[in-house]
Amino acid sequence: MMENLPNCPKCGSEYTYEDGSLLICPECGYEWNPETAQDEAASDALVVKDANGNVLQDGDAVTVIKDLKVKGSSSGIKAGTKIKNIRLVEGSDGHNIDCKVPGVGAIKLKQEFVKKA
Repeated sequence: MMENLPNCPKCGSEYTYEDGSLLICPECGYEWNPETAQDEAASDALVVKDANGNVLQDGDAVTVIKDLKVKGSSSGIKAGTKIKNIRLVEGSDGHNIDCKVPGVGAIKLKQEFVKKA
């Protein structure tokens, strides 16, 4: 009788098997404890901190801490500009904040140039 074991969280393989208290994926070799799988998934979540080390969340308001040049714009973003309702994204180049800046439009910002408002 086959048990209903979860698919591998790393590669999605359906061929997982039990070995003691661990589940093992024969395709990618990943081993995990099903009781702590939810805790690990939460720890893999994106953590974005502002210039002062405060953790930012979706929907937060931030303030720009230095003048920023914007490609294709002559004005840029001035220090002290408040940006509401930010969205956190996984940015490969460090641009982890997706937002709409008043007078500039939709843009991505680096976390080290903002502080939580």
